[in-house]
Amino acid sequence: MYALVDCNNFYVSCERVFAPQLEGRPVVVLSNNDGCLISRSDEAKALGLKMGEPYHLVRPLLEQHQVRVFSSNYALYGDMSRRVVQVLGTFAAGVEVYSIDEAFLDFRGMNLLAPDLMKYGRELRETVIKHTGIPVCVGIGPTKTLAKLANRLARRQRTTGVLVLATPAECEAALAQTAVADVWGIGRRYARKLLEMNIDTGAALAALPEPWLRRHLGGVVGQRLWRELHGQPCLDWNPAEWDDDGTQLSPGPASRHSVTCTRSFGRPQHEAAVLAEAVATFAAKAAVKLRRHGLAAHLVTVILGTDRYVPTAGPATRTAVVNLPDATSDTAVLTQAALRGLRQLARPGVAYHRAGILLSGLEPMGQVQLGLFSAPAADQQRRQQLMTTLDALNNRYGRPLVQLAAAVGVKSSAGQPLAPAWVGRSAHRSPRYTTGWNELWTVH
Repeated sequence: MYALVDCNNFYVSCERVFAPQLEGRPVVVLSNNDGCLISRSDEAKALGLKMGEPYHLVRPLLEQHQVRVFSSNYALYGDMSRRVVQVLGTFAAGVEVYSIDEAFLDFRGMNLLAPDLMKYGRELRETVIKHTGIPVCVGIGPTKTLAKLANRLARRQRTTGVLVLATPAECEAALAQTAVADVWGIGRRYARKLLEMNIDTGAALAALPEPWLRRHLGGVVGQRLWRELHGQPCLDWNPAEWDDDGTQLSPGPASRHSVTCTRSFGRPQHEAAVLAEAVATFAAKAAVKLRRHGLAAHLVTVILGTDRYVPTAGPATRTAVVNLPDATSDTAVLTQAALRGLRQLARPGVAYHRAGILLSGLEPMGQVQLGLFSAPAADQQRRQQLMTTLDALNNRYGRPLVQLAAAVGVKSSAGQPLAPAWVGRSAHRSPRYTTGWNELWTVH
C-alpha cells in the first residue's frame, strides 16, 4: 500500500501557523512579483477567487471582503515543507517528495505495524498538525495512482481528511466518483479524446481492456495506467535519503534534466550593472540547487525577456548558451559563464522585464568526464571543499552570508547590502520566521 499526503492550501497554511488569528478568514498568497493568486484559503475560494487570477484585477474584490493578502515567502514555505517531510519520515519506511506540498509514503510490509490503516492515517495527520501546524489530507491505496485518487476524495471529508482504498470494491467506487480528467496521468489532450468517446469517469476508463489503453493512450504509458488503476504498482519509487538524525539529505526523484532560476523584475531594467547583478544572483541560486542534488552542468543558458505585450523588433525572450569544457557545480565558474552569456545578449537601451539561468547537460558530480586540459584533481578538490563550506555557512545562518561580489550589488553607508534594483515586488511578504535570525517570530 502507498499513501499520498497533501498539505491543504499549503502557502496559506504556512502563513496561518504564525498568524493563527487568520483562521476562518479569507487569505490569498501571490506569485513572484505580486503578479497573480497562487494559493487561496477555503474562505477565499468561496468568494469566487480563482487560481492564477491577476492581482490587479481582483484587488477591488479582495479589499471589499477584507481578504488578507501575502506575497510569496518561499524561504518560509520551503522550510515548513522540510519539517512536514521530516515528520512523515517517522511513519513510513520510504518517503518520496512529489512537490513542495505533496509526498508519497511507502506502506508496503507494514501490516504488523499498522493493521488499521484508517487509524494510522488519522494518527499521521494529527501528528503533522501537532508538530508543524500544517493541516494535511491522506489518501491510501494499493498503487500510487489510486493513493492520489484517494487523496483527492479525502479532501471532501472535512471530518477525518483520510481515505483508504483497500479492496477492489472501494477502488471501483472511488473511480466511479472521479471524472476521467481528474485521473492522475490523464492530461487535457487525452481527457478531450476520452470524453469524445463517452468515457467520462475513472471507472469507465478502468473497465476498458488493457490493449485498448496501450493503443490509444501512449503505448506503455497507457498500459501502466491501466495496471495502476487495477491495483498493480508500476510506477517507479524514488525515496528521499535521510541521515541518522532524521535530516533529509536528498529530495527524492533524481532524474533531473535541468535546473533553472528565473525571476521577473519589480520594474524594467536596462543598466548593464543591474542586469549582471541579477544574472549572477540567479547563477548562484542555480548552483546551490545543483550541489543539493549532487549534479554538475555542462551548459549554461542565459535568458533575458522584454515586455511580451509590447511590440518589439524581435522576440520577447532571447537566450544565449555557453558550453563549459568540464561539467561543474562551482558557483564562480557558472557565474563567469553566465556573465559571458549576458554580454552576448544584452542590447544597449533595451528595458528588460525578466531574466534567468538554465543549467543543463547534467552529470552526477562524482562521475564528471574531465578533459585533457582540466585543472589538477587537487585543485578541483579544493574548489569543491570551498563550495561545501560556502553552503554550510549559508545554511547555518539562513541567508546568503557568503556571496560572490558580482551578486552583492550596492551597499549602504553602514556597509549593509541594499535591496537590489531588480528585485521583484513583495509588498505583503511575511517575515522568514524559521530561516532568518533577524526575522524570528516575536511573542508579545
